[in-house]
Amino acid sequence: MAKIIIFGIQDFAELAHYYLENDSEHEVVAFSVNKDYLPENNFFHDLPIIPFENIEKIYSPIDYKFFAPMAPQKMNKLRENIYNNIKAKGYELISYVSSKATLFNNLIGDNCFILENNTIQPFTSIGNNVILWSGNHIGHHSIIKDHVMFTSHVVLSGHCVVESYCTFGVNSTIRDGVKIGEGTFVAMSASIIKNTESWGLYKGNPAVKSEISTKKL
Repeated sequence: MAKIIIFGIQDFAELAHYYLENDSEHEVVAFSVNKDYLPENNFFHDLPIIPFENIEKIYSPIDYKFFAPMAPQKMNKLRENIYNNIKAKGYELISYVSSKATLFNNLIGDNCFILENNTIQPFTSIGNNVILWSGNHIGHHSIIKDHVMFTSHVVLSGHCVVESYCTFGVNSTIRDGVKIGEGTFVAMSASIIKNTESWGLYKGNPAVKSEISTKKL
């Protein structure tokens, strides 16, 4: 059992606290945010909220670990920045995988948040800092790289490669053997039938690339 500090005090952090307390061997001991975002009452779920800037002076990286399951603002770049800042302080980041998810000895990186009813088929690997919300199908022999967000009920078929910083909307579908370029945003219910271009926004069935770059989202 590890003692865990959760970064954030919004919805994702609250859900992480619930899942870790009810479906893991870990103990959550505190929350942390940047000092500019500290609330007047420095407690959340009866646990202290500690300014991230000096967190290591109170909770040593030797004795405590972090979890930072943040929302995908700025195409997951904000979450990447927090992830890197935590590692720079010397902390290990845990991953949470629901006991109700189905896995087959898959390789999974750190700071991943994998919720219930995900099916990750054999020979598929998950990178670092990846969120798989509830109910996704992740096909066999696929590779998901770092800082990626799947919402719910996404179907990723077999032999796909998902580059970093991608986000998939609810009920989107990706055919087999497709490469999803870095920073791709797949809109809700979109159907991807061919490789995507980096930093492209795709919507429709079959999906069409928008003129808007996801770097501007």
